[in-house]
Amino acid sequence: MKTFLYSIWNLYVDGFRNMTWGKPLWVLIFLKVVILFLVLRMFFFEPVLAGKSAEEKSEHVGKELMR
Repeated sequence: MKTFLYSIWNLYVDGFRNMTWGKPLWVLIFLKVVILFLVLRMFFFEPVLAGKSAEEKSEHVGKELMR
């Protein structure tokens, strides 16, 4: 089992080591995902607990859990 996992690991390591176009494409994919999550968080997920006291936060969470 150990040699099987080691051979799979070597396959991926050698594949990434020998890439020419793959590395810049993976960097672009990673940047796009990070930017996408940042934009979604800024515009669609508002911080509903910001600026509330501890009692108000617990009350809000309790109401949401009971839904």
